[in-house]
Amino acid sequence: MNNSEISKKNKKKDLPWWVELLFVQIGLPDNLLIKILKTNKKTKELIKNNKKSLITFLFAIIAFGYFYPVFKNAKNKLDCEEIAKNYIIKNKNLTGINRSELKMLSTNFCNGGTEIYEIKNLNN
Repeated sequence: MNNSEISKKNKKKDLPWWVELLFVQIGLPDNLLIKILKTNKKTKELIKNNKKSLITFLFAIIAFGYFYPVFKNAKNKLDCEEIAKNYIIKNKNLTGINRSELKMLSTNFCNGGTEIYEIKNLNN
């Protein structure tokens, strides 16, 4: 085969479906097709050259996405306990209560407990 036969074979390839749809049927500008094809080529080269670092980055993103709900739940519980602790100190007249009992009461309140209301009844 000579070069002219090879170039004719390459020209006879069918267009991808998305090129046919977007640029032939709908009539988007050819400049956009050129930019898309260049970007596609650069992306393939980037993936080929930096495969290890991209896999590491992808793994890190997936791990963060997997553990994010756990971190968010823990942060919400800590925030709730802090707010409950401040509420107990501010609104209840508690004397002689130590830090561990205060933490226990705030944790109980955040988990749906009603010991705070019982304390109010005890002081009255």
